[in-house]
Amino acid sequence: MNLNVWLLLASVVVIAAIASVRVAHRTGLPSLLIYLAIGLLVGEAGLGIQFENAHLAQQIGLAALAVILAEGGLTTNWQHVRRAVPTALVLATAGVAVSVLALAGAVYWLLDMDWRTALLIGAILASTDAAAVFSVLRRLPLPQRLAGILEAESGFNDAPTVIVVAMLSQVNTPMPTVGNVVLDAAFELAVGCAVGLGIGPLGGYALRRVALPSSGLYPIAVLALAFVAYSGAALLHGSGFLAVYLSTLVLGNVRLPHRAATRGFAEGAAWLAQIGLFVMLGMLASPHELPAAIVPGLIAGLALLLLARPLSVMVSALLVRVGRIDRLSWQEQAFLSWAGLRGAVPIVLATIPWATGLIGAKGVFNEVFVIVIVFTMVQGPTLPFLARVLGVSAPDEARDLGVEAAPLEELNADLLQITIPPGSGLHGVEIFELRLPSDAAVTMVVREGRSFVPEGSTRLRAEDQLLIVTTAAYRQTVERRMRAVSRRGKLAGWYGERGE
Repeated sequence: MNLNVWLLLASVVVIAAIASVRVAHRTGLPSLLIYLAIGLLVGEAGLGIQFENAHLAQQIGLAALAVILAEGGLTTNWQHVRRAVPTALVLATAGVAVSVLALAGAVYWLLDMDWRTALLIGAILASTDAAAVFSVLRRLPLPQRLAGILEAESGFNDAPTVIVVAMLSQVNTPMPTVGNVVLDAAFELAVGCAVGLGIGPLGGYALRRVALPSSGLYPIAVLALAFVAYSGAALLHGSGFLAVYLSTLVLGNVRLPHRAATRGFAEGAAWLAQIGLFVMLGMLASPHELPAAIVPGLIAGLALLLLARPLSVMVSALLVRVGRIDRLSWQEQAFLSWAGLRGAVPIVLATIPWATGLIGAKGVFNEVFVIVIVFTMVQGPTLPFLARVLGVSAPDEARDLGVEAAPLEELNADLLQITIPPGSGLHGVEIFELRLPSDAAVTMVVREGRSFVPEGSTRLRAEDQLLIVTTAAYRQTVERRMRAVSRRGKLAGWYGERGE
């Protein structure tokens, strides 16, 4: 009977969380706020369910973040973020260090904290949240380079902040020196990078050559590989977060069977992880303790938003310009500063010192909880307006063309399924104007629920679904050509567009 009650409660919570996504989408707020509210209602102040196990919350939270990062890696298009990776790495390393020190100095002076607690708050809040960034920014029409910087930064910067928070949370140990932090962080990041870049290519190679009996096994295998990377790196005293992100970034951009189905499965798993994570964190909070954290939380949050984050972006922009890596305009720097969303990551990181029994850690958790709620409500809905004001939005940019591939092993061929998005250059192009290789053909078009075999003169429309059969040798050529025409129209080749 108890099991049935818990299953019913969990199912109702998940359904309510799914229904709330529509509200979050309309308002521009990350859905995490609604999930946290559900957790508060289910917890001690609502239904009265008591949950105060910080250690268990930490373990569940880290596992959920691994799933969210895996989804982020699988759904990130490497061609979109490739140019942005060097800048994102600077933001995730030097930018994080500047943010930690700037925020620590501000709260040390403004809130009269000791240096360990001040540095701990700085490290906890230094990382942007992958779930919040992916959910909000992917709805914004941003240039690929700017969106790529934000996505890659949110994928990379979890790793160094987890390392610093863990070192500062050790009880009965002297505060680590700067040299120890740098050396330990460099070692853990190097191990995580090696594991991730080892598991990703090996897993992709194996999945391309092992014909599994069911297409549903491929997504499970990919998610299992992600956790192999995460746990393997952690067991080697490396960064599991960096390993899981890099391995899934590789897996999401190699030629995998049923790639779209794998991405869909990963998105579903990430949604479930987000729902469970935020509801659990909401249950972990004690509403009667939060009012005391409002004033210090607002002060720390304003210092983060108006000082630490802008300073970290400015220093990073200067470094990438001096190093001739990239050049960020002041408008892009302002948007990057405001778009540094915080979400699950800071709250989960705040459970680490609480779980170790560090004095004052519960107060830090409460302040971080307040900061995430208040400043997500401020930043999330205002991002579209700010993008338009700063002139960094790209409303006319066509969405990327998604290609689903199913292997036809016995024929040594692939079946590509393509949906033409609104604004695509494919709209109005006739089949013969695609100029596909002779070993590829558009075999069917599905339009407004009706399917038909097209002729060479058939004119494509937005929202059409195409089925293209191609030999395995020409699959990449076909994908590049379709993406090129989607971006530049039937004269894409004239403009030198290859679709990469």
